Amino acid sequence: MKFQQFSFGHIRIDGTDYGYDVVIDRGEIRKRKKKQSKKFRNNFGHTPLSLEEKIPWNCHRLVVGTGAGALPVMDEVRREADRRKVELIVLPTEEAMELLNRRAEKTNAILHVTC
Repeated sequence: MKFQQFSFGHIRIDGTDYGYDVVIDRGEIRKRKKKQSKKFRNNFGHTPLSLEEKIPWNCHRLVVGTGAGALPVMDEVRREADRRKVELIVLPTEEAMELLNRRAEKTNAILHVTC
């Protein structure tokens, strides 16, 4: 999988453009469904990544791209990653893409494309 381009509201993966947050789960790309996390929005000023979402835990490493840096990751997600012994890496989406292009073996991702 080749992560090629990121700009506000847009990401290109393997030549396909996506105008929404994406989840990479064992090589499959799907839209991030954040509806369940919206109830936490007032606490963070932005819809965070919460355990209410379908997080792709079946991996050794989970990379979370935070857009330009604004996507909050709830502490519960961090604790669940520890409990499952999944390495959680949280960084801006552009840096997350660079990391995924270098080493993506047994790695899933959630990539935020705005903020």
